[in-house]
Amino acid sequence: MFFKQDSGKPEQPSRRTLPALPLRDIIVFPHMSSRLFVGREKSIAALEEAMGRDKEIFLAAQKNAKTNDPTPEDIYLSGTIGVIVQLLRLADGTVKVLVEGRKRARVKRFHETRDYFLVEVEEFPDENTDDAEVEALVRSLQSTFEVYVKLNKKVQPDVLMSVQSIDDISKLSDTIAAHLPTIKLVDRQGLLEMADAKQRLQRLFELMQGEIEILQLERKIRSRVKKQMEKTQKEYYLNEQMQAIQKELGGGERDEFKNELQELEERLRAKKLSDEARTKVEREIKKLRMMHPTSAEATVVRNYVDWVLALPWYEKTEERTDIEEAIKILDQDHHGLKKCKERIVEYLAVQALTKKLKGPILCFVGPPGVGKTSITRSIARATGRKFVRISLGGVRDEAEIRGHRRTYIGALPGKIIQNLKRVGSNNPIFLLDEIDKMSTDFRGDPASALLEVLDPEQNHSFNDHYLDLDYDLSDVMFVTTANSLGSIPIPLQDRMEIIQLSGYTEFEKLNIAQRYLIPRQRQECGLDDVQVALGDNAVRTVIHHYTKESGVRSLERELGAICRKVALEVVKDKAQKSFEITAADVPKYLGVPRFRLDKPEGQSEIGLVHGLSVSDYGGDILDCEVSVVPGRGKLKITGLLEQGMSESGHAAISYVRSRAGVLQLETDFHQKLDIHVHFPDFVRKDGPSAGVTMATAVTSALTRIPVRHDLCMTGEVTLRGRVLPIGGVKEKLLAAERGGMTTVLLPKANRKDLREIPRRVLKNLRVILVDHMDDVLRHALLLDDPSKYFGERRLFLEYRNGELWERPSEGGSLRPLGTGESDERPGATQ
Repeated sequence: MFFKQDSGKPEQPSRRTLPALPLRDIIVFPHMSSRLFVGREKSIAALEEAMGRDKEIFLAAQKNAKTNDPTPEDIYLSGTIGVIVQLLRLADGTVKVLVEGRKRARVKRFHETRDYFLVEVEEFPDENTDDAEVEALVRSLQSTFEVYVKLNKKVQPDVLMSVQSIDDISKLSDTIAAHLPTIKLVDRQGLLEMADAKQRLQRLFELMQGEIEILQLERKIRSRVKKQMEKTQKEYYLNEQMQAIQKELGGGERDEFKNELQELEERLRAKKLSDEARTKVEREIKKLRMMHPTSAEATVVRNYVDWVLALPWYEKTEERTDIEEAIKILDQDHHGLKKCKERIVEYLAVQALTKKLKGPILCFVGPPGVGKTSITRSIARATGRKFVRISLGGVRDEAEIRGHRRTYIGALPGKIIQNLKRVGSNNPIFLLDEIDKMSTDFRGDPASALLEVLDPEQNHSFNDHYLDLDYDLSDVMFVTTANSLGSIPIPLQDRMEIIQLSGYTEFEKLNIAQRYLIPRQRQECGLDDVQVALGDNAVRTVIHHYTKESGVRSLERELGAICRKVALEVVKDKAQKSFEITAADVPKYLGVPRFRLDKPEGQSEIGLVHGLSVSDYGGDILDCEVSVVPGRGKLKITGLLEQGMSESGHAAISYVRSRAGVLQLETDFHQKLDIHVHFPDFVRKDGPSAGVTMATAVTSALTRIPVRHDLCMTGEVTLRGRVLPIGGVKEKLLAAERGGMTTVLLPKANRKDLREIPRRVLKNLRVILVDHMDDVLRHALLLDDPSKYFGERRLFLEYRNGELWERPSEGGSLRPLGTGESDERPGATQ
């Protein structure tokens, strides 16, 4: 569009003074109508001034939209002269105005006014050309704008129709530029400042091409995402939107997740880990950073990192190596248990010298109630280590030891790692209780999993399935307990140092009761201020007639019952502050005696022999009765016997048959007589140690020769009559002494076991060592002349009054050989 004078020359640009309206984030082009909301006082004053004139106003954009009180330097100098079409004042004080752009103009000078901007502007001289290149450019621009409108849904389709009908290139460029909402403010300002319409078309074409490429790429991404979007992706998209909303409201899960990651990294920097563990944790944290905080995988990784950082990789408690203090603590807590205490003191001594001894792996084997678990607590207290205990009774899943792999939902490390995390130390006393009570099923064998844990050569690199890292267990002192070794696999036994704990003697129980149990029960029953005298005879009565055990659990319960009865009497009669309980008073507190004390029969009888046995309750006297009746040679063995004991009985009968001539029996007696061997007491019996007992009882019944009533015996017999060694010697001799026996026949090969027998027990017994069944019969049967049956015996070995003696011949005199090294266990009364 050109303005020409009559002379044919272009008209000179005109200047005028107009109020100015600074705009935020918007540019008004010529031929463009726009609705504006005006709230600033200067802007409202400018509008009022324009309305008072000819409604013309200068519209220019601010360089920074955030500037609330702009200065002339904050406003672009190029803008548009517009006309106010409509002005409406709103209730909140703002003004809604409809303006229409007319001409381009440039600010020449700002006038000094306080209420509004007043500027002197000069119109742009429009430069329009009309040639083939412009025509081609117009067509390209219109087709490109059509593509843009199809891609950008914000532009109304009717705008495209109006653009197609515009012939003036200046108006065309301004109209298209006004309907490109995605173009940056700087680029739109540049279009406004261009006076040449052809240049504006070219620049506009370039900007639209760039915007079309971006819109096509966005459309392509939306299309691809829409095809791939499934349920989890929808949830992710919704979560992202929620997080964006929460972030706008002041934070959200993403910020919390970021803080948590920072906390994990700080813990990693402060934690001392192995190189393998540090590398693994760094990799997991890097993986976690790329995950969504609410995804299931992120929770798994986060829990894994927490477990690794919470473990005591190098945290140790300071170990106490004071030998005297350790001995004092162990003796304060427990009476007896000499082997356990010696082994712990040895460990502390070596540790004090080397400072780098690996933790021992001990296995305490003994009957219930002898203090296997409690001595382990005392060991922890004596060594200054922390104490951890897990019960393996009923455990049948290998994962209890080695953990589950992380692929399973809810996976956790095994009990070993869990308890080390709980205790926070890398060198605790770790008690694996009831290791003999484990079982196996389809989930694996936990005993096999313990092979690595309890092997000093392997446990420095124990690999838990959950952690999948090597963890050093070599500083842990493992202690296991069991009631018997029969159910523990041999490879597992081979990895442990087995310490056998036998049952307590009557004297030890008496000392334990007076030193530990009675004071503890008095304190628990609130009798500290009441004098309760429970004499030794009363305690012995409780031991003999109300308990039958190797340990002291039942004894403590019965003593507790007595203390409770005393507490009841104290409450009823508060004046009574002293109680003296004798043996005769015990039934008044505990009721009728539950057990009888086995005593030998008053006279020797035919076919009745006192044997010795060992059970979970300790040693006991096992009577064997044999009855011989006319019959067809049947042998019957009864008494709830297991297979091993029944076979031992058959071996004993075969020996008697082989010695029929020596015993002056008929050679075919086994065809004319039925033999019935019976063991009273309805409890299961097993083992070969009753072989000599059955052979002696059968011999007595067949020869009609009585057996000494104050004698008992134990030993395994072979078909050739040899007496083989047996186990449980200590418990059996304690039972013999407690049952009032005076003589015990013991296999000669068990002489070494007499070192473990308290001296005061040996002083009350005559222990004869035998190696053949003939010697057993020689001492057991009441024979006038044993040599008539068995010939002369050159040498006999026997213990009398705790010393070893030898008798050179049957009627020779005894001569001492030594004490047999049978010192009593520490602490027992001599």
